[in-house]
Amino acid sequence: MMEVTADYIGDARFEVEARGHRLVCDQPRDNGGSDAGLTPPEFLLASLASCAGYYAAQYLRTRGLPTDNLKVRVTAEKATQPARLDPFQIEITTPELNERHIDGVLRAAKTCLVHNTMLGCPHIDVVVHADALTHA
Repeated sequence: MMEVTADYIGDARFEVEARGHRLVCDQPRDNGGSDAGLTPPEFLLASLASCAGYYAAQYLRTRGLPTDNLKVRVTAEKATQPARLDPFQIEITTPELNERHIDGVLRAAKTCLVHNTMLGCPHIDVVVHADALTHA
């Protein structure tokens, strides 16, 4: 099981922790934040980009192909009713490759855990625990 926690640290900021690594999540100034970190949707795009990039790099490395200048760009539009991001686009830039390896990188990126999770429309439970110690 994977676990990430987000502790509220004031204004629009949260400290996000996973396996001892800490990041700050915030909102831009024009949305009430202090712009001290990525927004939640930007974390989602970063997760998708780095996951697809990991799989692309694995494909290239296992075949002895260069990984220098490997770059992944993910974009998404805001949609409404309900509020969400849709559609997403993943663009992968690699060193020069022949058509066979371009197809291989594409197949590899599509095996990304985050990509496949998002395609599968995962079930998400939301539970609220009201801590009795915080009530006065």
